[in-house]
Amino acid sequence: MPESSAAVPAPNSTPSDAVLYNEKLWPNVWIWLVSAGLSGAGILVFAPISLAAGLTAAVVLFVIIAVLLVLSTPTITVTESTLRVGRATIERRFVGTAAAFRGTDATAERGTRLNGLAFLCIRGWIDPVVRIEITDPSDRTPYWLTSTRHPDQLVTALNS
Repeated sequence: MPESSAAVPAPNSTPSDAVLYNEKLWPNVWIWLVSAGLSGAGILVFAPISLAAGLTAAVVLFVIIAVLLVLSTPTITVTESTLRVGRATIERRFVGTAAAFRGTDATAERGTRLNGLAFLCIRGWIDPVVRIEITDPSDRTPYWLTSTRHPDQLVTALNS
């Protein structure tokens, strides 16, 4: 079963591309359980035809759901020169301050305090978020908001 990875120092890399922080936003255990439950619906749909068809449909549905979950799992990578969140990449020179939010503050950042121009990489199964200010004058995006299981480590990597 996939697990979250905390900050991982880069082994013997050059200073310009040293990885300061790396995390994959894997789905939680309950997401996998829900996926298994949803794929079980295949049994209900195809069992009147035959039990073998129902079981086959359930397995095929689970494989499809699992592949989609794995392929859509974003990675957060902070190096000396770049920040990558999912498919988005920005040079570190355009990254301002970063702040971590948990609990009701994280909910407010994802909701009532959210700027419509912000870049989002949030996952519903991960509560903490980090708000990363963008200082590029040619970019209309005021900040990036990303889910993370290790907000303090990500903020430390970005603010260093």
